[in-house]
Amino acid sequence: MESFLIEHFRKIVPLDESEAAYIASHFTYKKFKKHQFVVQEGAPVPNSFLVAKGSLKSYHTDDNGKEHILQFGFENWWITDFYAHSNETPATINVDCMEDSELYCLSLQDREKLCAELHKVARFFLTKANNGYLAQQQRILSLLNSNARERYEQLLLLYPGILNKVPKQLIAAYLGVSRETLSRL
Repeated sequence: MESFLIEHFRKIVPLDESEAAYIASHFTYKKFKKHQFVVQEGAPVPNSFLVAKGSLKSYHTDDNGKEHILQFGFENWWITDFYAHSNETPATINVDCMEDSELYCLSLQDREKLCAELHKVARFFLTKANNGYLAQQQRILSLLNSNARERYEQLLLLYPGILNKVPKQLIAAYLGVSRETLSRL
């Protein structure tokens, strides 16, 4: 599985074998069961996670018990409570597994160490952060400017296999519509 991790980096930055081994030595590989929390609201967030297998969701539950999906995490995606992780504060969201998942875990300290020592790693994470920011911006603009049908069609275009991986009630929560509205779409 270590080759998955290294190939993930090599899609953005070239690495020689010693750099690859050094980077890999800072990650831990863990398996999580379906419905297991990776990040839980109110708890510390020591790691960010690269999804090797499986699928996850990050979400906030409001005072009425309604779940608001912020992000899904599929293979090759990074997921955590990025704010809490970066600022070393308690989590304000939950991240849990929608199916059995395998994740590479990276602590904030190890990430900062790698970025300071290897400029390639800093460039990798800058690229990932920029791409994540752009995707979040597009999602917010879609929520502000598109109707439910347009958001649904855009989701299917961006993630063609999502209907096979994610229950419809979670897709509805991600789109900000009811399950009934999603069924009509």
